Amino acid sequence: MQVPFLSLHDVTNKYKDEIHEAALRVIDSGWYLQGSENQKFESDYTNYIGSKYCIGCANGLDALIWIFRAYIELGVMKPGDEVIVPANTYIATILAITENNLKPVLVEPNINTYQIDDSLIESKITDKTKAITIVHLYGQCAYTDKIGKLCKKYNLKLIEDNAQAHGCLFNGKKTGSIGDAAGHSFYPGKNLGALGDAGAVTTNDEQLAKAIRSLANYGSQKKYVFQYCGRNSRLDEIQAAILDVKLKHLDEDIALRKAVAKKYIEGIKNPKIILPKIFDWNQHVFHLFPILCEQRDELHKYLESNGIGTNIHYPIPPHKQECYKEWNSISLPVTEKIHAQELSLPMSPCLTEEQIKHVINTLNEWK
Repeated sequence: MQVPFLSLHDVTNKYKDEIHEAALRVIDSGWYLQGSENQKFESDYTNYIGSKYCIGCANGLDALIWIFRAYIELGVMKPGDEVIVPANTYIATILAITENNLKPVLVEPNINTYQIDDSLIESKITDKTKAITIVHLYGQCAYTDKIGKLCKKYNLKLIEDNAQAHGCLFNGKKTGSIGDAAGHSFYPGKNLGALGDAGAVTTNDEQLAKAIRSLANYGSQKKYVFQYCGRNSRLDEIQAAILDVKLKHLDEDIALRKAVAKKYIEGIKNPKIILPKIFDWNQHVFHLFPILCEQRDELHKYLESNGIGTNIHYPIPPHKQECYKEWNSISLPVTEKIHAQELSLPMSPCLTEEQIKHVINTLNEWK
């Protein structure tokens, strides 16, 4: 039996007729940028997340870049300021900081949650610290009340990287509306995925929203008038229309992902495998289902040989990447352990009962 890690064809095919209708509507309209489809998706996503403003942009990395750039343009931050960020994250989170000539301050994760360890943050705060960036990694909420209190105590901005956690909740409030601003990726493999690159920023700050919308449109709020030296980073009409279709089904798809996760957690009994610890099912939307295993590479090959697709998120941590060679000698043992042992199992709203059982049985038979 074949179990793909993620079949984008199957995910898209669930809503094929609605997606075709949406794409054809845009094609027939003759209006392909900054039109009614963008306006509708931004409005619907704002309502879904619970924020006042949503600004569509080209991708999730740009969304984060524009948040920091806008804060610099508004005088809230300046080059050289520090931003606390989890060491265990996809590199885009950190690229957005360094792209703006800000200094990332890496903080280890909690080994039980894989999220930034809030007990380590305060010792990293200096006079130059201007923000804490949290990453809702794998689809699990990274926010804690302690982080919120630290932001208030030290007057820090709270930036959310919500690329992997659309629809996740913290005490009834959706991630993406908890902090001062949030970046969202709609890369095709995400829980809310476009048919190409796409992203957005959500915020309740009107001044910040206006600056970001301008920066992502060449630095212009009015045609041929440029307030900032911006770039072209716009969400196109077809992607906006497709996202709006899939947004209607997001909660349904999340429920299906949670059902898969529960079967994995109840069914996988192999003592060599460390399963995710779920402290609150509302605080996880299972973009990924990460396990830890000391023999990760052997397990990866074994599963592949049994027709089960897996992925590693991520094989090399940011501080060991060549592009950040100035950090290569830093020791971050918890981060390094996760990156050396993590393996993501198939996770999709389209997995069948037979496929889920095959994954569970195959893992339990591994010795």
